[in-house]
Amino acid sequence: MLETEIQILQHGNVDELNQLISVFENVFEMESYKRPNLSHLQNLLLKDNFLAIIAKADNKIVAGLTVYVLEQYYSEKPLAYIYDLAVLREYQRKGIGKRLIEFTNTYCRQNGFEEVFVQADKVDAYAIDFYRSTNPANEEQVVHFYYKLNG
Repeated sequence: MLETEIQILQHGNVDELNQLISVFENVFEMESYKRPNLSHLQNLLLKDNFLAIIAKADNKIVAGLTVYVLEQYYSEKPLAYIYDLAVLREYQRKGIGKRLIEFTNTYCRQNGFEEVFVQADKVDAYAIDFYRSTNPANEEQVVHFYYKLNG
């Protein structure tokens, strides 16, 4: 098993968040992506409703995920929504993604969250197979709608 260090980024880790975004750009093949400035990323790390979790191997960030914390009105316990998860291709199928999910679930359980959830596009069979392999409590079929706003 590949030795991997997993950690939650803190407010001073803007360079690491920037590196994680590079992982997302690479894996998601985000062409023509315009990255926000570093002060925006720094402010994001200061927020209580955002987590960035990285995995380091071979002295570099090779994977990570981002989480948005959602306060509820049905419960006093928050929800964690995994927004993005990516592992550099050369590090895939080595258990790093599963360890990121396990780390996130453990962190959220220890901090009183009710649930962690993630979505995958129906056409992304690889992602769906991956999430199924992480032993989720449930799987739902949903249709995701979004509205483009000016900008």
